[in-house]
Amino acid sequence: MAGIPIGATGAHKILVTPEVAVDFLGLEGARVLGTPFLIAFLEMTARNAIKPHLEDGFDTVGTEVNVRHLAATPLGMHVSFHAEVLEVNDRRVVCKVEAFDEKEKISEGTHERFVVHVARFASRVQAKLASSTP
Repeated sequence: MAGIPIGATGAHKILVTPEVAVDFLGLEGARVLGTPFLIAFLEMTARNAIKPHLEDGFDTVGTEVNVRHLAATPLGMHVSFHAEVLEVNDRRVVCKVEAFDEKEKISEGTHERFVVHVARFASRVQAKLASSTP
């Protein structure tokens, strides 16, 4: 999409709370930002880097995630998420994504998103649902 500039960036910051921390390790002191939540925040940061450059009625959906979770971040620490558009090929957009806690880099990788017309996308999703119902 011509309107999405290479180098466009997005940023987001969170506080690690019990709602986004793992609890399966059994000790309160071992609660850290869960990888599924890390990935979700990286995805939304990339989406928010792209969204301002799209026409009304368009948005993006995630199609590929390739990230490493490098370090644990305990409850009570802040995490900063960053995304930068690296490549735009028609409706395919690739972003570099990173996350840092107050001490170190905790994640790095790439994330691919695909530009969709929201109403057409919703129509296809509902048609899929209708065709799968017995």
